[in-house]
Amino acid sequence: MTEPDLIARFAGANAAYYARTFAILQTRSGLALAFNPAAAVFGPLWAGMRGLSFLFFLLCFFDLVALSQVTSGVWGNTNGADLLRVAQLETTIASRRDEATEALANGNTQAAATATKLADNLQKAVDQSRSDTAKQAQGAGARVAGGISLLLLARLATGLFANSLYERRFGAWRGNQSLPHGAPAGRLMVTAALIAVIYGITLYALLAAAPPSWLTTFPADKALFSAVEGWLDAGFIALYEAGRGVFDGIRNAIRILVEAFEVVLVGTPWPVVMLVICTLAAQLAGARVAIFTAAALAYLGLFGFWELSMLTVALLGAASILCILIGIPLGIWFARSKTAFAAAQPVLDFMQTMPAFVYLIPVIAFFGTGKPPGIIATLIFGMPPVIRLTTLGLNGVSDEVKEAARAYGATEWQVLRGVELPLAKASILAGINQTILMCLSMVVIASLIGAQGLGSVVLQSLQYAAKGQGLLAGLAILLCAMVIDRIIQGSFHNRK
Repeated sequence: MTEPDLIARFAGANAAYYARTFAILQTRSGLALAFNPAAAVFGPLWAGMRGLSFLFFLLCFFDLVALSQVTSGVWGNTNGADLLRVAQLETTIASRRDEATEALANGNTQAAATATKLADNLQKAVDQSRSDTAKQAQGAGARVAGGISLLLLARLATGLFANSLYERRFGAWRGNQSLPHGAPAGRLMVTAALIAVIYGITLYALLAAAPPSWLTTFPADKALFSAVEGWLDAGFIALYEAGRGVFDGIRNAIRILVEAFEVVLVGTPWPVVMLVICTLAAQLAGARVAIFTAAALAYLGLFGFWELSMLTVALLGAASILCILIGIPLGIWFARSKTAFAAAQPVLDFMQTMPAFVYLIPVIAFFGTGKPPGIIATLIFGMPPVIRLTTLGLNGVSDEVKEAARAYGATEWQVLRGVELPLAKASILAGINQTILMCLSMVVIASLIGAQGLGSVVLQSLQYAAKGQGLLAGLAILLCAMVIDRIIQGSFHNRK
């Protein structure tokens, strides 16, 4: 089938025009433009009829923004909300005035003064609202001009780029002819109906003085919410009662690990801890990192964050060790079993994409509050990087190298320990580094459930709007993260 025949089959209506236009566009290099009058005039109707869904919704968005500006300029208030509020306030003011008059008639001067004061305060709110409305009315012409300009610019851009976009769609259709093509009457009717519904409802909401509640508020089913909420609460309670021993055992084991770190970092005199950390930094990452580490630790001590920082590092150490001890074996298993990795991938995606605060809800339900629940939430949030990068590193080891090791009589364990892990070391260390930094961020968030540390200072600063204290504590957290990152990265580069 020739090119013009393909274009005729793809375009349907007005095929000759698109055959000529596509031929011109294909001879040009770079950004090729050819004005399409139909696209410029009909905008979203043309895009929907031609099957360009993204362009259709984009043009609808620009049209509605432009029309909202025009209606706001012509009719003043875009949805009558301010006018309705003023009317309600004036009714309340009249009621308060009546109450004051009645109270004076009854000789109750205190009640009359209170009602009069309330009426005066409400009158100030009405006057302010009217002043704002007057200011908006002064800019009505500018809003109308801006809306019309936006509409014209959007249509001009549509006309300029429509043919180029449609030609690209033609190229995709040649490779997959199941894509929407042509301009069938059915698609035109559906597009027109969508435009009528979208524009009609939106403009009605903009112009109506008091839109119906079903249009402005989704009809929520409070009874359904209460039923599901009660079912979930009962489910959490039942699960906790069924596994109380397991949950308590996990919490106690984690508490022992955290307390061991706290004994070393908090119970040991600060000069000893500082000397040990700086010495490790010098041996693992070099003198420059050791100097930076000493300066960071000095900042933590001088500003009174030493003990809280050590508590944070203790929480981080416990969470990171558990992440590494659990994550690396899981990564090795997933590298060995494609079925297991395929089943675990959605779980890992869920662990990484779910907002961090959400993890705290089931953790509180099963483990209560305090440091162990904070570490458990940190495990969920921080473990995916080390699992994914361990799997990625092991899958990246050449099959020929592994086969050569097996040919010399190496067992699977020897291949893993002597060939795969050393070759995947860079990826595994990167995963460990990312996990440690993610654990640090989650340890701070876990302060919401009593995990203590520097996160509690940030939380207190947010509650009391203590800006200076919050910034100093945030800098302390940043320095902890930078010290850990520099030591790990420096250790890796030196070994490499």
